[in-house]
Amino acid sequence: MGRGVKVAVIGGVFAVMVGGAGYGAYNVVSALDGGGGSGAAGTAKKSGPPSGDEVGETTEKFFTAWEKGDATTAASYTNNATVAGTLLTAYGEAAHITDVEITPGTATGTAVPFTVQAKVSYEGATKPLTYKSKLTVVRGETSGRALVDWEPSVVHPQLKDGDTLVTEESSTPQIQAVGRDGTVLTKEKYPSLGPVLDTLRQKYGDKAGGTPGVELMVRHAAAEAADTSLLTLTEGEPGKLETTLSASVQAAAEQAVKRYGESSVVAVKPSTGEVLAVANNRADGFNAAFQGQVAPGSTMKIITAAMLIDNGVTSMNDPAPCPDTATWQSQTFKNLTGMKADTSATLANTFMRSCNTGFIKLIDEDPLTDASLTAEAEERFGLGQNNWQTGITSFDGKVPAVSGPDRAANAIGQGQVQMNPLNMASVTATAVTGEFRQPYLVPFELDDRKPATAKGLPQSTAAQLKQMMRLTATQGTGAAAMSGLGGDIGAKTGSAEVDGQTTSNSWFTGFRNDVAAAAMTEEGGHGGDAAGPIVADVLRAGG
Repeated sequence: MGRGVKVAVIGGVFAVMVGGAGYGAYNVVSALDGGGGSGAAGTAKKSGPPSGDEVGETTEKFFTAWEKGDATTAASYTNNATVAGTLLTAYGEAAHITDVEITPGTATGTAVPFTVQAKVSYEGATKPLTYKSKLTVVRGETSGRALVDWEPSVVHPQLKDGDTLVTEESSTPQIQAVGRDGTVLTKEKYPSLGPVLDTLRQKYGDKAGGTPGVELMVRHAAAEAADTSLLTLTEGEPGKLETTLSASVQAAAEQAVKRYGESSVVAVKPSTGEVLAVANNRADGFNAAFQGQVAPGSTMKIITAAMLIDNGVTSMNDPAPCPDTATWQSQTFKNLTGMKADTSATLANTFMRSCNTGFIKLIDEDPLTDASLTAEAEERFGLGQNNWQTGITSFDGKVPAVSGPDRAANAIGQGQVQMNPLNMASVTATAVTGEFRQPYLVPFELDDRKPATAKGLPQSTAAQLKQMMRLTATQGTGAAAMSGLGGDIGAKTGSAEVDGQTTSNSWFTGFRNDVAAAAMTEEGGHGGDAAGPIVADVLRAGG
C-alpha cells in the first residue's frame, strides 16, 4: 500500500488507515475479509486441510493484491501478516518493482507454483524481471481461514528470513573473477560459486579497480553475508580479480557434488596452498566447504597417526593391533560391522582398513596426554588457531584437549573434533608434503594478508603418512573409489555419526600428484561409497 490516507466504511463507521502496512491497517482489512476470529458471523470455524476451491480463491486474492502493489491486503491473506507486509512493501518501495503479472501453475494439493513477470525501474533505467516461485496454502490456526503459509521465498526464491529486496547503486563495484588460467568465473557457469563470488565482491570490489552500477539485490539479514545481485539495471565497470581457482577442476567439482545432496568438496595444490576448487550442493547456499563445523570421522586418523609416529608410540611397520572392541575410561568402541579383528596388525594395516580400536588402544601410551592430539593438529597441521586468511570467511578446524571418553572419540574423528573439507584437504596436503601451506583463494598481497604458519611434519613422518594413504587408495577402504586413477595416489575414508541423522556423514580425502581434495556429504554413509567418488572425479580433473 502506498503512503497517505485511505478510508474504509464499515457498517456506517469511518475507519481511518494512515501510512503503510501498519497494525491498524491490517485489522481493518482483516475485518473486511472476515478474518481474525472464527470466520463470518454465524459460520463455524473450518478445520482440516484447505479444499481445492479454497486454495484457488486464496491464491487469486493474494496474487491480485500483490499485482496491484497493495502490500497490506496481500499480507492479510498470509498467516504472518506483519512480516509479509514489510517485505511486500519493500518489494514496491525499496526494490522499485512494478507492473507485476503473476501466472499461477497447476496446483499440487495445496502447493501452487507460479511465474512472476515484472519491471524494475530506478532513476530512468528499466529492466524486465522474470522468475519462478511457489507457495502453500494452509488452514489458519486461530481463524480457520485458508491462508498463504508465509515464507520470504514466496516473494523471491532467494529470500530467507529477515532478508529484503533493494534496488540502488551498489556499495561495491562488480568483479570479474578469473581463474588461474585467465578463465572468467561466473555464477551462471559455476552456480556453486555464487556465494563465494558474492563474498569476494563484497570484500575486494573496491580494490579491484571497478566502478559501481545500479542493481536489484537481496540484502541478507546476516551482517557478514554479502548482498546477492539479482538484476543489473545500469552496468558499472567490473574490476578484475585474480583467484587461484582452476576452471577445469571447478567444473568437475560442480558436477561431482551433484551426486549427493548436502555435499561439499575442496581441492588444493599441496605445493603452494592454492585453492583449486570449492563447490557445495546445498539448498541453503551455505559454504559448508569452507565454513562447516562437523565431525570428520576416520579422516582424522591422518592426524592421529602423525601424533603416534611423532611421539614415538609406533610407526608405519610397527604394531597397532586391531581387536573387536576397545574400552577407554568406561566407554567401549567398536569397528565397522564386518571388520575382522587382527591382533598382529601394523599401523599401516590398521590405517588402511580404518580400524577404530587399533588407534584407541594406543592413545594412552606414554608420553601421550590429553593435549597431545591438539598439539599435533595445531603445531604440525596449522589447525584450530582461528588465523587462516583464505580471502573469504573460513573455519580453521577444532581439536580441543579433552579428557574422559571424548579423548578416545577425538582420535577417530568423533567426540569434539570439528572440521570441513577445506581443513581436511589441507591436512592431506600437509601429510604428503610435510609442509603446512595455508590454503588461500586470492593473492595475499591483494590486501596484505599474512598467512597462518605451522612447523609441519618431520619428513620421516610425512613419508610414512603418504605411504599409508597410498596403501589405502590401492588396497584399503579407498580402493574402489580411486580405481582407475593413474599417477601417485593416496586416500583416507571416514564416516561420522551425527545426532539427529539416521545415516552417517560420508567423508573422503585423497591426493593425486600435486592435487589434494576432500569431500563430505550427509548422504551415503561410508566414506568410500559417497564422498569417495566426488573426490575421485575432482582428482581426475586435476591432472
